[in-house]
Amino acid sequence: MPVTTRSIRGSGVGRFPAVTLGFGEDTEEEKEVPEESNSVKENACRRWLRKVCPCCCPKPNEDDITNTLVTGTDDKEDGKNGEKPETGDSELDGNWQLRELTIVLFINQSHCRPRERLHPHIFVFVFTELLLKVRSIDLMKSKSGGNRTEHHTNLYQRDDFVIRRGQTFQMWITLSRPFNPSTDKLHLQLKTGPLPSVSKGTLVTIPLVEELEDGRWEAAVVRQDDKRIMLSVNSPPTAAIGRYQLTVETHCANGQAVSNHDPANDIYLLFNPWCEDDAVFMDSEVERQEYVLNDIGRAYYGTENQIGERTWNYGQFDDGILAACVFVLEKSGTPPSGWGEPVNVVRVISAMINSPDDGGVLEGNWSGDYSAGTSPTAWSGSVEILKQYHKNSGSPVKYGQCWVFACVVTTVLRCLGIPSRTVTNFSSAHDTDVSLTTDVYLDENLEPIDYLNADSIWNFHVWNDCWMARPDLPPGYGGWQAVDATPQETSQGTYRCGPASLAAVRNGQVYLKHDAPFVFAEVNSDKIYWQRNIDGTFSQIFSEKQSVGHFISTKAVGTDERNDITHLYKYPEGSEEERIAVETACSYGSKAQAYSSPTAKDVTIEVTMDGVGPEMGRDAELTIVLRNSSSEQRRLTLHSQVAVMYYTGVNKSTVRKDRTDWNLEYKDYKDQLIDQAALMLTLSGRVKETQQVLATQFSFRLRTPDLIIKPIGKPVVGEKMAVEISFTNPLPQVLKAVVFHVEGLGLLTARKINYGDIGSRASVSLIEHFVPTLPGPRKLLASLDCKQLTQVHGVADITVGDKSNGTL
Repeated sequence: MPVTTRSIRGSGVGRFPAVTLGFGEDTEEEKEVPEESNSVKENACRRWLRKVCPCCCPKPNEDDITNTLVTGTDDKEDGKNGEKPETGDSELDGNWQLRELTIVLFINQSHCRPRERLHPHIFVFVFTELLLKVRSIDLMKSKSGGNRTEHHTNLYQRDDFVIRRGQTFQMWITLSRPFNPSTDKLHLQLKTGPLPSVSKGTLVTIPLVEELEDGRWEAAVVRQDDKRIMLSVNSPPTAAIGRYQLTVETHCANGQAVSNHDPANDIYLLFNPWCEDDAVFMDSEVERQEYVLNDIGRAYYGTENQIGERTWNYGQFDDGILAACVFVLEKSGTPPSGWGEPVNVVRVISAMINSPDDGGVLEGNWSGDYSAGTSPTAWSGSVEILKQYHKNSGSPVKYGQCWVFACVVTTVLRCLGIPSRTVTNFSSAHDTDVSLTTDVYLDENLEPIDYLNADSIWNFHVWNDCWMARPDLPPGYGGWQAVDATPQETSQGTYRCGPASLAAVRNGQVYLKHDAPFVFAEVNSDKIYWQRNIDGTFSQIFSEKQSVGHFISTKAVGTDERNDITHLYKYPEGSEEERIAVETACSYGSKAQAYSSPTAKDVTIEVTMDGVGPEMGRDAELTIVLRNSSSEQRRLTLHSQVAVMYYTGVNKSTVRKDRTDWNLEYKDYKDQLIDQAALMLTLSGRVKETQQVLATQFSFRLRTPDLIIKPIGKPVVGEKMAVEISFTNPLPQVLKAVVFHVEGLGLLTARKINYGDIGSRASVSLIEHFVPTLPGPRKLLASLDCKQLTQVHGVADITVGDKSNGTL
């Protein structure tokens, strides 16, 4: 006889709904009772069937045998093409809605009454899941994958998901069931900062669209594979950079679901110099390779006549540096909503790399006593500094001076995606009163008045250039911008400087923000000498118009050569354009009326030095040249003074005065030198016949020897090798408590070697073993530090072969 089919289309929720099929009403006896410990456990399906047909499905014991066949909605012969369903708990838990299912039951006859020995029932149900849920997210963040390669972030040494704004990326989402675009909805949500806000762009909802459009947060399904969908996601080129938390929200007819936040899926969003619509866009690929992707650079120091250089490990891609850079931003307490503007980010970094007012990365120290930390000359890279700051939860690292501040800024800006470079200005002025002049005050006898001479000229000063558009300024002022993290003067109440447009500085347009007056004075201020009168007033007696801002230097693109970029900061000295720029700038200064008209001069003074200059431990010889361009005899009285200087131009001590022959012996300076071994000769005088005043200052340094680094063994990834570091003490005295510092990206992490004492004029060498971790051209850096001698360093080029083939 044909079987009877009953179709139930209900909306009950749960494993199986409690429904009445018309076979009878529930009774009290049929209510579920707690199972005894020795009873056979029933699954949910059997319990529901027993309630529907108690005659066919009595409470089981261990001898019961029930066969259940599940078919489709078509009426088929009993038992054909059926499959046994799983009878335990399954995915049905709380997530499924009963729709339609055909169940054919044949009950063991031993449980049926005689007139019901064959009692088949067919019920038809369908189950559909209530919610569309996210099972997993795959951001495809492998360093060798398409996302990070196309975003130029494959050099970052962690498997974090690092991308650049204004560019699409792909991701996979695995769902609990296939995605139906006609009935299902899905969007991504990103949030950053402590108080995410939609209006401020720190709480972002990314909708699904049919086709992506540039300049906005959007996502589109580009591929579907059963329960998996691939999304192509686009970000605007103005999005705030930083670390975003990612979640996925789904909607369907039965409700919504939100995925849990997984820190492994956090997204680091960076500036994008490859995106034309990004404010930091740089159209030259070789410059992007240098100013964004190069993790090795050079810093210059010394004097304009003796330019020294040292190699620096920026290490912006090293493990943990990106997290440390984001930590620096977060530590600043500035709102993340402002981190989409590179001008804002650069000002934050300029403030946060120094520590006086915000607990930033580095504590400056120019005292010569570094016993409580690390001597500034001992650092060779930024990695150790930033990791220490991050590890210690924002406790400033001791100690830094200008080149250390600048090199760390280069690391942070390049890490965040802003093109940047380290820049050195020789004979760099420090204007303390916004006069845009460098003022030297002399008494009635032409002796310097120390307590009034607050302005100074540093032998060298190191800061940064960074590349960006300047929509906050008139057209034409984008491009390179000067930024300085060394704490000298405050800007809007905080120790920071810049970004100042180099175009504005060059033209003397010091009224354009940020901090253009200070930068202009550093590179192009006139040096004015004032003499105290009997009544206590001061008269301008002399000015030098070409004493500031020489040989402004940075590492050249693609090579280790020095690139002179003075022309970007100022017109040629003495040209009409340069004089106009100076007059324009000074008209906005605090001493706008200080300039006197040019005076006739027929006597000039010049100081020269032979060759590359004197060596540490040797006597120093300079030549003073006086020229008389008139046809008459000239007589003058010349005063001289030589002083040991901090490289900042601050006088430490005078070692000799008023000597006509100029030969400085080692015994004169050996107990006075500090840090950069810098000295300054000051000359002043007056021509008796014309009362012409002559004055000049000449800075020089005593050159220190280099460390010689010689690789030993074949450099191959994963195989042990060594280097020999050699050094000769140039001083006729013992070097006490010598410490060597060695490091190299991809070669070895920073090491500190306590060597001990090195005898007078003695030569020493040491062997250091390590195992290279990255292939390709690498640089190993070493420095020596002790109380008697600083600024000793060396570098070796090492090309590491890949272990797979051993090639170099």
